[in-house]
Amino acid sequence: MLSLRAEPRFDLVLVLAVAALLCIGLVMVASASMSLAERSYGGPLYFFWRQLGAVSIGLLGGWVMLRTPTTFWERLGPALLVLALVLLLSVLLPGLGRTVNGSTRWLSVAGMNLIQVSEPARLLMLLYFAGYAVRRNQELRSSFAGFARPIGLSIVACAMLLLQPDFGAAMMLMVVTLAVLFVAGGRIRDFALCAGTVLVLGALAAVAAPYRVVRLTSFLNPWLDPYKTGFQLTNSLIAIGTGEWSGLGLGGSVQKLFYLPEAHTDFVFAVIAEEFGLLGSVALVALFGVVVWRVLLVSRQAALREQWYQACVAFGFAAWQGAQVFINIGVNMGILPTKGLTLPLVSYGRSSLLVTLIGFGLLLRIDMENRGAVGRRRAAAERRPAA
Repeated sequence: MLSLRAEPRFDLVLVLAVAALLCIGLVMVASASMSLAERSYGGPLYFFWRQLGAVSIGLLGGWVMLRTPTTFWERLGPALLVLALVLLLSVLLPGLGRTVNGSTRWLSVAGMNLIQVSEPARLLMLLYFAGYAVRRNQELRSSFAGFARPIGLSIVACAMLLLQPDFGAAMMLMVVTLAVLFVAGGRIRDFALCAGTVLVLGALAAVAAPYRVVRLTSFLNPWLDPYKTGFQLTNSLIAIGTGEWSGLGLGGSVQKLFYLPEAHTDFVFAVIAEEFGLLGSVALVALFGVVVWRVLLVSRQAALREQWYQACVAFGFAAWQGAQVFINIGVNMGILPTKGLTLPLVSYGRSSLLVTLIGFGLLLRIDMENRGAVGRRRAAAERRPAA
């Protein structure tokens, strides 16, 4: 007899957790940016409406990914790599790159900032590296060259990002690359050697630019110069400390009133901590934990089905989201130097939000394919006559 219980088409816990983070993000972007928007843009909800527009476009992009078989992206792997490198190169060309706050990260057409190219490039390279890990799996497991080749490509892309400059995006791309190669079965010694080399190169890049050296020294002791180099971090720490257990209430943050720079983007967690306290901060971190956990479950289920490409994509995406959350919150709390990375799904940042929602659409597609295979096997077993 066929079971009457209908199985969900995809992970409802993951969907609800992502939806909750999106709603929190919209509310907190509005709360953290009202004063700045009113003073500089003529309306208190300027950033809210722009973020809501990005959510709408991102959900549409996620729906497209949900309707597209993952094998399509696997076949397009090399073309996706070329597209990623072209995007990273395009912003370095005169007339195409747009400089904002000293960094040329935006692709500009007809004077309009279209997208921050590091975000789609990271997703495109994740899809390529997952395909590489499957196609060259034997070589990846047995030789250093098989491991080093994608690392070399990633270093080339990171060099382009450092020219923008965007150290945080370069670091995130390398995290994704190493995560995919590790879960695909790369040898521990190759992983350790490449990871060590990347750390050395990253340290050299960090001290090569004077402004990064200033960030490092101000991170070590922000109170040494609280009105200049340590201004962001000291105000972030004041906001977090002011929140205490339960916070000042929604809209009650004082630090967002022109004290805390980038309150609605990089430092939105500090505003959340000030308005909702330790309890609200822990609840937010728990939601992110649920998201990463469920994405890892999707990866595990794909691996059990021996769908290695889908498993690598899901694991790489989980590493991406988990690392970015850790870095953003670490920067807000003063345990990591300033990196300029948004808090996924929560911070204001339309390019980041758009690509993240597209990525989650792809994750739900992988989950649907997992559940479809499980459902077919279950139906076949139930139709089999009893012995």
